[in-house]
Amino acid sequence: MDEGLIAEGKQMQRAYAFAENEEVARFIANNGVRILNLCHIPEDGRLKTLSFSTVNRERVLEILEFGERADGSNLFSFIPSDKSDIYIKPNIGRAFMNPFADTSTLNVLCDYLDENGKPLDVAPKNVLCRAEERLESSNGVRLKALAELEFYIIAKADGCVFQNAPDRHYHESSPFSRFESLRNAVLVALSDVGVATKYAHSEVGQLIFKDGVFMEQHEVEFLPQSLAETAENIAVAKWVIRNVCAKHGVAVSFSPKVSLEHAGNGMHVHFYAVKNSANIIANPNGTLSVEGLKIIGGLLRFAPSLTAFGNPTPISYLRFISRKESPMHICWSARNRLALIRIPLWWSFAGVSAKERAKGVKETIEFRAPDPFADAYLLFAGMAVAVRYGLENPDEALKIAEKLHIEGKNKGKRLKTLPKSCYESAANLKKDRRLYEAHGIFPKVLIDKTIEKLKAYKDKELWKSIADKPGKIQKVIQQYIHQG
Repeated sequence: MDEGLIAEGKQMQRAYAFAENEEVARFIANNGVRILNLCHIPEDGRLKTLSFSTVNRERVLEILEFGERADGSNLFSFIPSDKSDIYIKPNIGRAFMNPFADTSTLNVLCDYLDENGKPLDVAPKNVLCRAEERLESSNGVRLKALAELEFYIIAKADGCVFQNAPDRHYHESSPFSRFESLRNAVLVALSDVGVATKYAHSEVGQLIFKDGVFMEQHEVEFLPQSLAETAENIAVAKWVIRNVCAKHGVAVSFSPKVSLEHAGNGMHVHFYAVKNSANIIANPNGTLSVEGLKIIGGLLRFAPSLTAFGNPTPISYLRFISRKESPMHICWSARNRLALIRIPLWWSFAGVSAKERAKGVKETIEFRAPDPFADAYLLFAGMAVAVRYGLENPDEALKIAEKLHIEGKNKGKRLKTLPKSCYESAANLKKDRRLYEAHGIFPKVLIDKTIEKLKAYKDKELWKSIADKPGKIQKVIQQYIHQG
């Protein structure tokens, strides 16, 4: 990066991909940066921060070179307290000026290293990197993905609220969309920190509670990137959305359910597979390929255990049960929004060239089960394992895809359902664990701890036991409003 361009462009640019530590130090000095933040994403998926003064240039270079120690047992349940020291190492290729700080602050995203300076085995990002590498080395395939991140903005109702009918807020404009300007501020802030977005809009949910609390649902959708980049963007985006809301004096919730009778928050994942620079899920004429069917079959095979990573709280399963455009049955379809896997409308009409379609952005497979509480790194790692399984076991995968396609001869067929609780997800993960642990992708201790956490909710009969008690259901929902 040219030093002059940095100074000249500092008002126009906030996100940077530095190549050398000296380059970062010059940027800090030339642009009056007072604070250097090492930002990292541990088990809970929230952006964490370790702050340093930049007054001493040598100290800055030392931090950039070696990072800093941290208590790993407070960041990951998989790390015992007697072996808790880990390193947080800056990744200077991913840095941005903090748009919310009162003092000029540079945030640098970091990786986790073990006591030997190697990638930390149990860190979710490193699990995902192993899964991506194995998929590419064995099948020559890389996955590109985007996420639809849904959330509710929470404020006090006032006399200026233009209220919609329940679940009729989709793509609404102001004044019926009270927080349109806030949502646009989110788009700008995401651009500032280097998160590429596809679009944003109001979602279906809008409600006013009896105590005067007003909730309005919105969505931000990202542009496709590698699985690791997409997982990172989800964490950064949540941090951005919460900060923008805080600046506007309102709150936000990513909870899969905020009210029993209203739409919940999903985090649908669109993805495609690239091999030899081509999107292999589609044929040249824009139809679903055999490889695409194998991938669908693999995902359906793993669906009951993928919920362990994509739906990690009891509230996640209430979203399935309530059926507000949420999947419940393990199946796939073209365009049906109640299917677990959906093939969205593709640009396969005349005028869209095969070259354009090969870029992949227009042709994706949508996986609709995950919600915003998902551990995105582990979810995507599991999806990569499932895709590899489908490609490497074509007979089984194609048979599953044919059997669970809910159109044509299978229309109206009785189908298996997704798990209805964390307890069921834990049981399915235990059953499939050898597939996740194969080739050293998922460490045994990580699977053990995931099963342990899911069982600890003791929710096997939760929703059945309080099904006719809406007050108790709402009380459980309230416990999770600000998690994720």
